[in-house]
This record gives sequence, C-alpha cells and structure tokens, in this order.
Amino acid sequence: MSDVSAFAAPSTPSTLPRPDFRYAGQVGRTFQDSDPATFPQPVSPPEGAPNIVLVLLDDAGFGQFSTFGGGVPSPTMDRLREEGIAFNRFHTTALCSPTRAALMTGRNHHSASFAGITEVATGYDGYTCVLPKSCGTIGEVLRQNGYMTAWVGKNHNTPPWETSQVGPFDRWANGLGFDYFYGFNAGDMNHWNPVLFENRDLVPASSDPEYHLTEDLADHAIDWVRRAKSIAPDRPYFLYLATGATHAPHHVSPEWIEKFRGQFDEGWDVYREQTLQRQKALGVVPADTELTERSEGLPSWEELNDDQRRLYARMMEVFAAYGAHVDHHIGRVIDTVKQLPDADNTIIVYIAGDNGSSAEGGLEGSLCENLFFNGISEHWEDNLLAIDELGGPKHFNHFPASWAHAMNAPFQWTKQVASHFGGTRNPMIISWPDRITDRGGLREQFLHVIDIVPTLYEVCGITPPDSLNGVAQKPIEGHSFAQALLDADAPETRRTQYFELAANRGLYHDGWMASAPSFVPWNPNRQNWDPDAAVWELYDVEKDFSQAKDLAAEHPEKLRQLQDLWWAEASKYQVLPLDWRATERFNSEAMGRPSLIGGRRSATYYPGMVGLPDAACLPMLNKSWRITADVEIPEGGAEGMIVTHGGLEGGYGLYLKDGKPTFVYNFLALERPTFVAEEAIAAGTRQIVVDFVYDGGGIAKGGAVTLSVDGDVVAEGRLERTVPAQLSLGEGLDIGMDVGSPVDFNYTLPFAFTGGIEKVTIDLEPAA
Repeated sequence: MSDVSAFAAPSTPSTLPRPDFRYAGQVGRTFQDSDPATFPQPVSPPEGAPNIVLVLLDDAGFGQFSTFGGGVPSPTMDRLREEGIAFNRFHTTALCSPTRAALMTGRNHHSASFAGITEVATGYDGYTCVLPKSCGTIGEVLRQNGYMTAWVGKNHNTPPWETSQVGPFDRWANGLGFDYFYGFNAGDMNHWNPVLFENRDLVPASSDPEYHLTEDLADHAIDWVRRAKSIAPDRPYFLYLATGATHAPHHVSPEWIEKFRGQFDEGWDVYREQTLQRQKALGVVPADTELTERSEGLPSWEELNDDQRRLYARMMEVFAAYGAHVDHHIGRVIDTVKQLPDADNTIIVYIAGDNGSSAEGGLEGSLCENLFFNGISEHWEDNLLAIDELGGPKHFNHFPASWAHAMNAPFQWTKQVASHFGGTRNPMIISWPDRITDRGGLREQFLHVIDIVPTLYEVCGITPPDSLNGVAQKPIEGHSFAQALLDADAPETRRTQYFELAANRGLYHDGWMASAPSFVPWNPNRQNWDPDAAVWELYDVEKDFSQAKDLAAEHPEKLRQLQDLWWAEASKYQVLPLDWRATERFNSEAMGRPSLIGGRRSATYYPGMVGLPDAACLPMLNKSWRITADVEIPEGGAEGMIVTHGGLEGGYGLYLKDGKPTFVYNFLALERPTFVAEEAIAAGTRQIVVDFVYDGGGIAKGGAVTLSVDGDVVAEGRLERTVPAQLSLGEGLDIGMDVGSPVDFNYTLPFAFTGGIEKVTIDLEPAA
C-alpha cells in the first residue's frame, strides 16, 4: 500500500506572500568597496511540481456521459479514463456557485459564504456570496508558489454588484489568483451571442457566422497554454477550464443534432434502465445496484401523448449533441496539452458536472430558462411550434425535468436537491501518466469537491498557507485523497460530510446517508415548508449504492444520530439560518443586496456604455419608469439601437427601424409587445421618450406605454404583464448598439446606431 511518502513533503512557506527581498551582502560607500550586487529571484515551484488541468462541466449528471454508462458519447473522457482512474463516489453541492467556491478554496460552500448562487445572496455569513479573504483560492496559492495560472470559461463567484466595469476587481478571476481570464461573469450564457471578458475588458462580438462559445473557450485555452509553455517551458501551469456546457441554453449546431436523431424515442424511463445496465457492464456501479423510483411528480414516458414524445425526444437529441460537442472540444485542449513539454507530468482532473443534471426546464421543457427564475411555467403545446429551431439562436432552450432525472441515473432527484445523490454525485476522471500506473482503474472512496484542493496541494508539495496576503486563513476543510491516486485500496479520508441547499439537507457519516428533501425543482412554491415537519430518509450507502432502500423505519436510532450530527455540522460551517425562499430571493432590491445604484431614482448613460451588468442597472421591475434619449438625427435619417437592456430571454429595446422610433418589451420570450411610430423621425436634435405607468397592486402587473418624440405622442398602448423578478440572464444594458443576443428579431446584431446619441436617462417612478 502506498502512503504519503510517495509525494514530496510540503516545502513552501506557510505565510504568503514571501517577505520582500533584502540584500544580504556588505554595503560600503561605493560599489567599489561593496559586495557584488544580487537580484531578487523569481519564486521557484517545488521540484517536480506537475502541471494541472482542471476541467469542470456544467449541469451534468452521473448517468449522462458514455464513460459512466450514459447515452452521450464522451471519447475524451474515455481516453483519460483509459490512461487514468475514475471516481464513482465523488460529490458536489447540488448547485454551481457553491460547488465552484468549494472547488477553488477547499472549504465547504457555507464556510466560503456561498450557500447558493450569487443572484440569491442574503446577509448572513454563509449566504453573502462574497468570498472571504480568509478562504484563499488555489489559484492565488499556486501563483505565489511559481505557477502560471489561467481561468477560461464560467465565473459565477463574483458578486453581481461587483461585475461592472468599475469593479472592484479583487473578486474577478484576476483578483482571485489567475494571471489570465477569458470567459463570462454569470451563471449561464448564450452560446451563439455571448457577453465575454478578457481579463477586465469586454470582448467584441465575433463576426464568424459559425461562432460557438464552447469552441471559442477551447481556442483560448489552447492559445494560453501554448503561449505559457513557449515562454516558460520549465514553469508549471494551472489551467482551469470551466465550460458553459451543458448548462442551459442547450445551443449546438444542426449537424451535431442530426447525429442523434431517433436515439431517444424510447423515452426517459427506458433510458434509465439501459443506463444502469451499461453502468454495471462498465463496472462504474456495483452489480447489485438498484434503479431508484421515478422522483415525485415526474410523468412516465408512457403517459405522454405522441406530440409530447416527439418534442421531448427532440429536446434530448439537442442536449446529447450539446454534451458530445463540449467533450469533443475539451479533447482539442487535451490534445494540445499532450504535445507540450512535460506532458506526462500533467495531472488532468475532468469533473463531469458542478451538480446533477438540471430540472430547471420544468415538467414541460422550456424555450426560455428565465421563465423558471421568474416562477412562470411554460406549455408544451407552445414549445412544439419551435421544435425545428431548438438549439439555434432564437431560443434559450432547456429539456424537461424528467430528462434531467434520467441523466442522473441510477439516482433520485436532480440539481438543487442536495439531499440525494441525483443532485450531488458527479463523475470524476484523473489522469497523471507520470504517477498513475493503475490505468483504467476505479476508485470508490467517498469524496467531496472540497477534497480537490488539499489533494492538489499535497501532490504539488504546497503548504496550505496559514496567512495569505496578510489575512489569517480558515483551515482547509477538505481531506487529501492523494494516496488513492496511487492505490485503489487507500483508506477513505472522509468520514462525514453535510449537504444543504435551500433547505434540502443531507448528512453522510461512516457509510450511512440521511436525506431530507424540502422541495422539488419543478415546483417553485416553497412558502409553507416547515423544517421541523420535514421527513428524513435513511440509507446504508455502503450496501445501497443508489439510495434505493429507505431504512428510516428500521433504524430510527441511527437516523436520529445523523439528524443531530447534521445540526452540529450546520452550526459549525455557517449553514444556519435555513432559508427556503425561492423566487423572491432573486429580487435584489427587496433583499437589500449591495448595489451601485443604491437609492438612486435616476441614471444617465452615454455612448460607449455597453455590457453594463444587470446588477449595475436601475431596478425597473414592478414600478413606473421613463426612458429619455437625446439624439441627433442626420439628414437622410438614422437606424439602430439607442438603448437596450437584456436580450433573447427578456428585456427591452428602444431603437430606430426604417427611421421610425420603436420600443419593444420582451416578456421572457413569451411575447414581445412592440410600439412603432407611423413616421420616420425628422433630422435634427430630437428627444425620444418612453413612459411606462405601472398599474400597481402587486408584482408582474401591466401598465400604459407612451412613446413620444419632442413631446408629441407617436405610439401608445399597454403591457398586460411585466417581468416579476429577473429581467435577463447574463445580459445588461447597452447604449448605441446591442451586445449579446437580440431583444427581438427585427434587426441584425450589433445594430449600431447610425445617428448621434448625447445621452440616455432612465428615471424611476417619475412625476406625471
């Protein structure tokens, strides 16, 4: 059996940064009577420290990819497993931002203040979504120990109120220890028309008609790692590649979708059965694993009508293509890594999901995921009309919850349900040709995402700092599983792990799992939930891999022990107070989250203001407002966007089309009421005003719209309903063009304004 002596003892200082350089020689009156000068030397990493490539997919389930028995081909993952090892008892937190905070810091997500995603932060210690400086990231620690560091892809760990172009930037990726960043600061992103940053700079939209975000991220990862190793071949690198796939929107080209035509016509129930059979054949689950029952509220495939089956099978074809596509492009990155110096001394960690597959498409599937976050359900009959457009640029599509459940086979539940493995158990592959000799091996130790950081520190010879940048550090809460990399029989280092997300609770301890689900993701109504009345389940997961047999009635004493231990762990790691609110937590104004807007009732924007994040914009929901645009119209007229907020999945736009002032309100892609002047606007200095007078009487109500030019009404009407909680996903405000996806389909991006804009002013609840 191997032991920790297989890796070099940590040799780096426990206080970072290192002290400033001090010349140690003798200094005389002149250089002639002084000792020879010496320079401070760059920090050298521990001898033999490996390169690290950390790949994290988004919203992927245990039974999704073929490497773990799923129906989505994953040849890159297959290849890495053949030369490395697979882990079948690795766990995340059931949601993206919390998992990523834990992955980057080695602390539990509440300890790192990420009880949920950034958009639902509240003012309790474990819930602020402001990463404490006492939880330094692995990027910062490796950087200060001689590593080159890059983060490519999704960053969902910067507080929304800090994502604008004025920062502060200490919790952007560059401020968290990464020399280079290319990606997006949001939970998800339109893959055809993304809003991206390179370090702190907004990236211009691509002119490539075949552009796709996943391919772009792979290209930039390849460019960076080649550049780094060309410049400094003797220094190790840390590349963190966090794709937007397979999170909604499920965007992929038709030629990829076509590869999967007809493959899912038998439905999600058959898929689950077939997946478990494949998993057993591959040996990634025990031979006696049972398929769990269909989770509460999910329909069987047989009870659907023919049109529903046709629609849902197509949605799954799109999703499978999307997943196969991302694995293919990760393969391009891995191919590049394999060609670089010191390739065999590169540890590649490929984690298939930051949580289980997502049920946020609801029971009927979705053309606009933002509806879910606003608590609005869709209807399959409407979505069927768009069946041939799925995956393309017109929709922010997401498959039904039952397919998400199937992607998590053989487990119960989905993303957001932290009480069960369907929400938390994800495949992990680790390759390290120089050190891992058990090629194709399987590891069955119970692990959690917080265990990655201490493991990487150990294999790199890094001492976890007690003090980082002048701040005393919280202890690393993960446990290294470095021995398991070399020995399948290495002892399990994790005896206990709590789980909690929006009051979905679980506790693992010495082979037992207590589980208490609080809500189902496809039913956002959580108002009447009572934590003291919650029903707890009990599983012997040493014998019952899939949590198929609830033993609560047979072992009440064991269940009581684990319940009490859960509360103790919750108190220890800042989990309390429990908070099960849903849609209302998306309302930043109501929650009192920090804001660049503060108590302002008016804001003025000037040309060049593009990509301003939603959180830095005036809160226009559930109230009256006025947009005033002072523009200059040249002889011959003007075209283009004057001001827009949001995009495909929700928002508004004021623009000139055929010279005519036009205002469109995108109600979550369900309807786009449009108000158009009858005549083109005349040349000269003009003032265009959009007034919205809210009906009041609650949230999401309608109101009157008036469009006027120089005080004369040119169009008017009503909005019968308005967005209640979240206007858009990942897209903010632009002046003079449309950055990201279009708010409607009457123009071509970027739809730059051909006249002049002096300023655009937005007033909230203006005087009549």
